[in-house]
Amino acid sequence: MNNDIKKKGTPSFDTIDGSTLMSTPLQPLRFVVDSLISQGLHILAGSPKVGKSWLALWLSVMVAKGEPVWGMATRQGTTLYLCLEDRRLRIQNRLFEIMEDAPPSVHFCTDGFIIGGGLEERIETFIAEHLDTTLIIIDTLQMVRGMGYDNTYANDYRDLSVLKKLADKHGVAILLIHHLRKENADDVFNRISGTTGVQGAVDSSFTLIEDKRGSGKAKLSCIGRDIEYREICLERNENNVWDMVSDSREQPELLGDAIISLLSVFMKSASHFIGTPTELTEALCSMSGEKISPKKISQRILQNRDTLMDAGITFDIRRSNGKRLSS
Repeated sequence: MNNDIKKKGTPSFDTIDGSTLMSTPLQPLRFVVDSLISQGLHILAGSPKVGKSWLALWLSVMVAKGEPVWGMATRQGTTLYLCLEDRRLRIQNRLFEIMEDAPPSVHFCTDGFIIGGGLEERIETFIAEHLDTTLIIIDTLQMVRGMGYDNTYANDYRDLSVLKKLADKHGVAILLIHHLRKENADDVFNRISGTTGVQGAVDSSFTLIEDKRGSGKAKLSCIGRDIEYREICLERNENNVWDMVSDSREQPELLGDAIISLLSVFMKSASHFIGTPTELTEALCSMSGEKISPKKISQRILQNRDTLMDAGITFDIRRSNGKRLSS
């Protein structure tokens, strides 16, 4: 029976063993907003008139200008904001309120197209015309689903998977603006309108919930596959910009760019290093005084081979007596 299964031409899984996977340099996940919004599909949900669109508008401009978002670095590039519930006059008025100017690299569209009805093709065309596109915001999800869709798990997952594939194909972040249910829930993410297929299809979920209606104070709860859970307390200023008051992620580990810079400084002084990831981490921590984990060091080295080579640093990861060695 086994011989029959292994006949020539029989399809099989394309696998990679764990040891090889943990020693193979791979392209790192790119973040549009460091540690918060990565390439992929995301959803921001909140109650009506809570200020989701104000936040989305500000975010689209900040990324286009390459300016930090709440102290987090952004990957500058062209942004597209599909503000499908607004008119150009309202967008213009809001832009004048939140900032002095907007760059030509942020684009706005008020024309509505639905999933399976021209939306995907137009996103593809826009990206082809603007190859540096980093962020696309769709406000709201309801507007691109049309009026006749069947609200089931399968349909929720199917529709969002279309957008997820687009985001992954082009390495961009797509952020969907959505609504919350009126009823309360122990888990704030369970208040996101729709079935669990919505959360299952996206890479990250964000909920914006006001402390009290009209208070101008809210909590942004964040959860996702590639980010850690965090709660960011926000307050709207006189220009309708959401300012950060506090962040539950108080002592984050060094981000990728900082680790690479630290490695570059270390290797210039050491010129050559052979040791385990733990030994390398201890050396870097003693030099910087920062908190870094051996797992994070190994990940950053593997996923930043090109950057390290540009800095004149080469490395090899191999096993000796059951331990992984970096050199």
